[in-house]
Amino acid sequence: MDGEDLELFERSLRHATDTSSGDALDEALDELGWPEALADDRRAAVSTLFELQGAANATSSALAHVLTSALGLASEPSTGLVLPTVGEWAPPGSIDGSSLDVTGLAPGRLARREAALVVARTDGKDVAVSVPTSALTLEAVEGVDPSLGLVRVTGTGIRIDAEPDVVTGSWSGAVSLGRIAVGHELVGASRRMLELACEHALERVQFGQTISSFQAVRHRLAETLVAVEMAGAVLDAAWLDGRPDTAAMAKAVAGRQARTAARHCQQVLAGIGFTTEHPLHLFVRRTLVLDGLLGTSTSLTRTLGDEMIASRRLPPLLPL
Repeated sequence: MDGEDLELFERSLRHATDTSSGDALDEALDELGWPEALADDRRAAVSTLFELQGAANATSSALAHVLTSALGLASEPSTGLVLPTVGEWAPPGSIDGSSLDVTGLAPGRLARREAALVVARTDGKDVAVSVPTSALTLEAVEGVDPSLGLVRVTGTGIRIDAEPDVVTGSWSGAVSLGRIAVGHELVGASRRMLELACEHALERVQFGQTISSFQAVRHRLAETLVAVEMAGAVLDAAWLDGRPDTAAMAKAVAGRQARTAARHCQQVLAGIGFTTEHPLHLFVRRTLVLDGLLGTSTSLTRTLGDEMIASRRLPPLLPL
């Protein structure tokens, strides 16, 4: 997808994310053919949607769809995929004989679906088990960002009546693609925070001049721009490189730089940035939760460091 097609695709997705969220956005994505675009041009579909979704502070089931697609599983309207819990990236299910235990997260829309798809690892292979939603316990996740609409999914001793489906894609590959998707959403939210801070700096007057003329303010905005562009560059490298550790690195950088953007933009916005009258808090809350999905920036960095120490090898240079 390139040229006019990509421009039209982005314009359509921008309208969808700006005007709808949740179930409405899922319906809009289906009407626009985003699932088909994901199959045809994965990079364009993921990077475009998730950056726009982050910038609009919108929610959808797209992340679950990305993982389902990477696993080679069919995405059914009546079924929703269970994601790992915050800070984790192992499969959310565990199988013991003919029973299944589940601990994970899912969009709140799972409660309105007939079944949940749970990935587990057993006998050295990844399998997917379809579980009736009624057999699971779903609790709304409040905390920092309740507007994200996540639910905590738990279940113990669920009987497996049918043979689990062996997935054609690997769980690690699906997690890598999911990390890149969340990384793009973090970049989109970070760019929006920078825009909000710039708009305030150009309008706010102190000592007879706009604060955008103050060197300290300019430095904070410049550092934020560098942080956002760095995260975007590492995500581009992850697409080109295709290795799981590069995807983990990209997710870690995007999460860390989103925190940098939140800190600097909060300083530029000063008191108004702490109030619910200004939209900054929506993006700060969202980035804090997104940083925790499929591994936090801290845990991913520590894991990558442990792997390098154990292997005594540095990762290959990223593509430029």
